[in-house]
Parts: sequence; C-alpha cells; structure tokens
Amino acid sequence: MKLNLPDPAGPCLQLCTQPTPEAVLVRCYGRLTRDVLEILLAEVRPLIPLRKKIVLDFTELAYLDSSGIGTVVRLYVSAHNAGCELRLVNFNQRVRELLGVTHVLSALETCGTFMVKMP
Repeated sequence: MKLNLPDPAGPCLQLCTQPTPEAVLVRCYGRLTRDVLEILLAEVRPLIPLRKKIVLDFTELAYLDSSGIGTVVRLYVSAHNAGCELRLVNFNQRVRELLGVTHVLSALETCGTFMVKMP
C-alpha cells in the first residue's frame, strides 16, 4: 500500500494504492482540483499498461472541479485505448450530481464503466 501525502500547506489530495488479484484500487482522499491533477495522473497512468482493471474509489473525495472531471475522462480514454477497464466507485452525492450535470456519469456508464458501492 502506497500513500502519497502532499505538502500540508498546499492543495490536498491523497492517494492510497492497493493492488488486489482482480484490480488496482486507488483510494482518493481530499479534493481533486486543477492544482493537484498531476498527483492522480502520475499515480494512475503508469498502471494502465500493466493492469486490466483500475478502480478509483471516491469514498473520501470531498470535492471535484471541472479540471478533475477532465482528468478522470482523460484517464478513462487512456485506459480504454489500452484495453484496461477504469471504474469509478463510491462517490458522494455532490460528486455524483456534478458528474451527472456534466453528462460524464452517463457517458462512462454507457461505455461500460460501473458505478457501484464497494464494501
């Protein structure tokens, strides 16, 4: 398990990566905003060619802005093109509404990404 801790004085996004037999689980904590996109990209992009499934767990993601949405879409497209499945799970009502309003939620569901609660 790997935990990337950002500078406490800076923008807050923390990631915890857990490989499992079926997938790599990337738990996201804090805020996914323009200021911290590279943290998520640097963690997930190298996993795409190595794994068949990556799960982004947003249980503890308190906030997502438009740049964060764009980053999730970029990762999804990269994964899809590499034959890797990217799943988003466990987001709060605010994040779900934002993904719904921007039509990202329905686009990812249509493309086969599952939005489910993980135990």
